[in-house]
Amino acid sequence: MRQAFKIILMILSLIPLFFAVTGLLGGAAQFGDTVSAPLDNQFRYLSAFYLILFLLIWYVLANIEERGTVLRLAIVAIFIGGLARLYSYVNVGTPEPIQMAGMFLELGSPLIALWHRIIVNNPKYGKIA
Repeated sequence: MRQAFKIILMILSLIPLFFAVTGLLGGAAQFGDTVSAPLDNQFRYLSAFYLILFLLIWYVLANIEERGTVLRLAIVAIFIGGLARLYSYVNVGTPEPIQMAGMFLELGSPLIALWHRIIVNNPKYGKIA
């Protein structure tokens, strides 16, 4: 179960890495033909946080037992982002399908914290390799 947790976390970490690379390199223009300079600037800036999220997850993976607080803080940030997407969905309109999928993953992210707690607090699963 611990190994599965690590593998799932590694796979999920590729999502923010993807959005970091595409956002930093492609900017906001990937979502439309006309993009203002301030919007593109802000979009690229915020894309850097995806890179930090990816790095935080890999930092946690190196010592899952001792770095649970970092994981939970990252999950709080992810969840708040999901709430922001939900607010936009309700008040502005339906985003692209990939953004909807992101919103559902983000709103479900507390399940990762719960799974981590179960694994770390249950000695039958042993130490994560």
